[in-house]
Amino acid sequence: MATSVVGIDIGSSSLRAVEVGGQGKSKPTLLRYFEVPLPEGAVNSGEVIEPNTVAAALKHLWTAGGFKSKDVILGMGNQRVLARDLTVPKMSLARIRESLPFEVQEMLPVPVAEAVLDFYPIAETVGENGPMVRGLLIAAVKQAVLANVNATQLAGLTTVDVDLIPFALSRVLLSRPGVRGTVALVDIGGSTTSVVIASDGVPQFVRIIATGGDDITQALLRDLGPEGEPADAVKRRLGLATGSVAVEDKRAVEIIYRIASEQLNSLRNTINYFVNTRPSDAVHSIVLSGGGAQLRGLPEALAEMTRLAVEVGDPFSTVTLAKNINAEEIKNFSSALTVALGLALGRVA
Repeated sequence: MATSVVGIDIGSSSLRAVEVGGQGKSKPTLLRYFEVPLPEGAVNSGEVIEPNTVAAALKHLWTAGGFKSKDVILGMGNQRVLARDLTVPKMSLARIRESLPFEVQEMLPVPVAEAVLDFYPIAETVGENGPMVRGLLIAAVKQAVLANVNATQLAGLTTVDVDLIPFALSRVLLSRPGVRGTVALVDIGGSTTSVVIASDGVPQFVRIIATGGDDITQALLRDLGPEGEPADAVKRRLGLATGSVAVEDKRAVEIIYRIASEQLNSLRNTINYFVNTRPSDAVHSIVLSGGGAQLRGLPEALAEMTRLAVEVGDPFSTVTLAKNINAEEIKNFSSALTVALGLALGRVA
């Protein structure tokens, strides 16, 4: 058995990896981490488009980051992944998974033969025909999964598991820290936003929204043009600005507010949908993560719009840092490393 495993977060513009060891321990050890950029177009919304390019980047990542293990966990969490409520007759998990192709075709946007299916059990219930199991159907387009796995194989790595990114996020920010009650975890990435609603750390609801922090950057670039200050720098500098704004920044502020307001409305509607369909499970707070969540003023705006307490999650609260890792330095990477860390923890927990 490998003594450590590496979680890989395949983003549109970079590869991020975290190596974790300490199987069975309450606080596994974060051994090393690293990030390398990707050429534009090599990956689209987490799906590998140019496997040879990504494989070369992975080889560079392993060398530069000094990773020891070649066992890796990949994550899937774009619009090619579906998560839906599903209740099935009670039986072993293996038999439930075997039965999925015959049960869920009408729920899928693609033929069953083109999908990878899994089932995440949540609770046992009693229906008209006897004991039932309530859970989440997870379905991913097989082509997208295999493209990512193929890139790791070309790099000489072994993919030992493919996990749902929202589950990885929930693991590192809700389940392992033991967050109680019904909480919404919102992770705002570059091109997608994941919403996981969990009760006592157990995911009950998952939605993946096809929008993220890059939407603001692209809107600034499209409306203001490529001249002058880079769009991403404008976004970081202004954020959701309050108070007086310089005349030359007013147009940029309007653009940021317009796109951010659309995204915040979508998040509020998603949380409201869960609450309306499960009135007994009132959401009492939001945990925020992801690079897009770093937009200045966004946590406060989300709290105002949803009327819920909002806090930024700490992905490192349940791991021990290896002696070679600078605790202060890694804090600057916390939002970028959350997915990779959550993927790795799924194998060592």
